Amino acid sequence: MLYPQANEIRMTSKLDGMWKFSNTSQVDLKKPLTHAQLMAVPASFNDQTLDKQLSDYVGTVWYERNFAVQPETLQKRLVLRFGAVTHQAKVYINGQFVDQHVGGFTPFEFTINDYVQVGINDLKVAVSNILDNTTLPSAAYDEKTNHLEPRFDFYNYSGIHRPVVLYTTNFTYIDTFDINYQLTGEQAVVTPSAEIVGPYDQAMITYFDEDEVLLGQSSLGGSFMIDKPKRWNVMDAHLYAAEIKVYQKGQLLDTYRQEFGLRTIKVEDGQFYLNDKPVYFKGFGRHEDFIASGRGENLALTNLDFNIMKNLGANSFRTSHYPYSEEEMMLADKRGFLVIDEVAAVGLYNDFSVNTGISQTDSSTWQVLQTGKAHKQALKELVERDKNHPSVVMWSLANEPAGQQEGAYEYFKPLFEYMRTLDDRPLTVVNISMSGYQLDKVSSLCDVLCLNRYYGWYVDNDDLTKAKQDLAQDIEGWHELYPNKPIIFTEFGADTIYGKHSLYHEPYSEEYQWDYYEANFQVFDKYDYVVGEQLWNFADFKTSPSLIRVMGNNKGVFTRERQPKMVVKLLQKRWHKQN
Repeated sequence: MLYPQANEIRMTSKLDGMWKFSNTSQVDLKKPLTHAQLMAVPASFNDQTLDKQLSDYVGTVWYERNFAVQPETLQKRLVLRFGAVTHQAKVYINGQFVDQHVGGFTPFEFTINDYVQVGINDLKVAVSNILDNTTLPSAAYDEKTNHLEPRFDFYNYSGIHRPVVLYTTNFTYIDTFDINYQLTGEQAVVTPSAEIVGPYDQAMITYFDEDEVLLGQSSLGGSFMIDKPKRWNVMDAHLYAAEIKVYQKGQLLDTYRQEFGLRTIKVEDGQFYLNDKPVYFKGFGRHEDFIASGRGENLALTNLDFNIMKNLGANSFRTSHYPYSEEEMMLADKRGFLVIDEVAAVGLYNDFSVNTGISQTDSSTWQVLQTGKAHKQALKELVERDKNHPSVVMWSLANEPAGQQEGAYEYFKPLFEYMRTLDDRPLTVVNISMSGYQLDKVSSLCDVLCLNRYYGWYVDNDDLTKAKQDLAQDIEGWHELYPNKPIIFTEFGADTIYGKHSLYHEPYSEEYQWDYYEANFQVFDKYDYVVGEQLWNFADFKTSPSLIRVMGNNKGVFTRERQPKMVVKLLQKRWHKQN
C-alpha cells in the first residue's frame, strides 16, 4: 500500500478537519447523525471534551462528514484511505457498507467508485475501541458488563488517529513499489520491484540523488548500479529517489516516487553493525501521546521531539508499543534516527494489572489468548508499510510477553519464521524481567536481546547498590547463555514528579532519577556487548487511573508538556561524549 502522493497522474484530497461525532448506539445510515458534536480528525476523541464518561467510553462511536465528487473524478479509480483508526473501523458511504479493518495502527484503503455519486456524498465510520483475548493490543473484556481491563500500561486512546485521504489513479496503477539493493564496497546494485494492476506495455524507473541530480534509468525488472554511493548512516541521512513511470502505447498511466537509503546491517559477535561499524543505540521508548490530541497525529510535536532528541545526542527510539505514523517514519529517515519498529503486540500476558502487578503463579497466557491470527496479520501490514524505510534497523515482534510460560516458544516460532520470509532485518522480542534468562523460552529465536529492566525501581527500590549488583548478574547470565547476541536495554526508568526535590534523594524526586540512571550507566559501561540504552520514557504520558500512577506514568525525562527534568543534563553530557 503506497503512501498517498499527488503528481501528474494522481490527485489527493485530505478529509481531515472537524467531523460530526456521536456515541449513540442507534444510527440511521441513511440520515445524518443525531445529537452529534464536533470532533477533530486526526485525533483521539477521549480528551477533546469535558465529558469524563466519553473519555472513558468503551464501545462503538460514530464519525461523519460529507465529501464532494466531480464527474471527471469518476472516470478514474477513486480510493478512500485511512492512516489508522483505533482499533476497528467499519466504513459506510451513502448508507452502504464498504468494508472494515481491524488493527489500530496501520493504514487501510478501499476503492469506492461503486459507492459514490457525483455531488455530495455521506461518509460514516463506526469506530470500536474494544480489545479482548483475540486482539492486539490484548485486554480482558467482559461483554456482559462492558468492562475492559487493558493488559498494558498506557491509555486506550481511540478514534481516527491519522490522516484520511481521497486519491485517484487510472485503472492501471502501481500497487506496490519496493526498493531492493545489494551494497558491496564502492557499488550499490538497485533492483526495484513493483506490482502493477491493469494492462501496460512499459515501466521505466529513473534514479535521482538527494540533490535531484539525475543518475540514470532502468526498466522494471532490470537493475541499476550506483558507483561510490553515499550511505545512509546514523544521524547522517542520505536519501536517493526512484521514480517509476508506467506506459501503454506511449501514454503515461501512472507514476510514483519512492525515497530510499543505502546501508548495511549485521549482527555478530555481540555487536550491532551499521555499514560495517558497531553502533550504540542511545535514545528512548516513546509514546504518541499529548494533551487534547491523545494518540492522534501531531506533526509539530513530532518535529519538536526529534529536535529535542538530537539536541540530547540521542540517535534512536523504539515505536513502543505500536507502529507510529508514516509521517514520523519518513522524518526518521530524513534525520538519521535508528528505529526499532514494534508491532502492537503488547499485553500478551494474561494476569497483568497495573494496580496489582503480575501474578507469579499464573501460567495460562498461551491457553487464554487467541491472538495468533491478528498477530500474523499485524506483522504483515507492518512490514508492507515500513520495509522501504532505511531508519528501520530491527523489527520487534512483541513487548513484554509471558515468555517464561509453557507455549511461548510454540506461539512465537511460526511468527519468527513468517517474518523471515518477509524481510531480512534483525528480529527481537522485548523481554520482561519475570521472563529472565533462567526461565525464558523465546529469546533463542531473537537476533538481539532487548531487555526491559527496573532494578532500583520495581526491584531493589531505593537500594541502588543492590540494584547494580542484580543488574550485573542479569547481564552476565544472558551473555553466558547467548554469548554472540548483543544486548539493548529497551526500558529502564524511575517515576519522577517534576519539581519534586529531596535532600536525601528519595524515590520520585528528580535527584533519585539522576542517581538511578547514573547507576544503570555505570553497569552498562562494563560490558562491550551491551550495545544500547533506550530510557523509559522520553516524556510523561497518560495511563488509566491507578494508585501507582500519579496523573499518568511519570517516568519521562521530560514532562508531558516537554519541560526538562534535571536528569536531562546528565543524558546530554553522556550521549554527546559517546559520539
